[in-house]
Amino acid sequence: MGCGKTTVAKALARQLGCESLDLDSFITEREGRSPAEIISQDGESSFRSIETSALNDVLENDEARVIALGGGAWTIEASRALVTAHDCLSVWLDAPLELCWARIMSNSETLRPMAPDRESTETLFQYRRASYELAELRLIVSHKAPIETAGEIATFLLPA
Repeated sequence: MGCGKTTVAKALARQLGCESLDLDSFITEREGRSPAEIISQDGESSFRSIETSALNDVLENDEARVIALGGGAWTIEASRALVTAHDCLSVWLDAPLELCWARIMSNSETLRPMAPDRESTETLFQYRRASYELAELRLIVSHKAPIETAGEIATFLLPA
């Protein structure tokens, strides 16, 4: 949460000349409720099932070539398997907790039920790192502009 996934995905899609998609936004449109509302009303496990199903649908049917997953999607083995099965590059935007927390706090419009306070956020941050390490590409993003991070991903994707 707060590492810049959606912003970098948009910048990367512009550089590649393709469409990007934010999975949380896709879920909100499809379900008529935000991920936060689904988690609050139905629980996290219900949301993760919806999320994995939505990811499958996007990978099977959507034209987007750059997809920003929600912060917890990559922690679900079934979601990682879908990404692998569709031969997608997985990228971990590794941002320090301080940066993520500052962004979470500065965006009061977005309810984050998985990060209600700093202590919970730090616990979740540490727990998710083991899954994030499974990504094919890790980029440290603490002091980079999103366009620079997107450029690094594009360089990795495009042959020299």
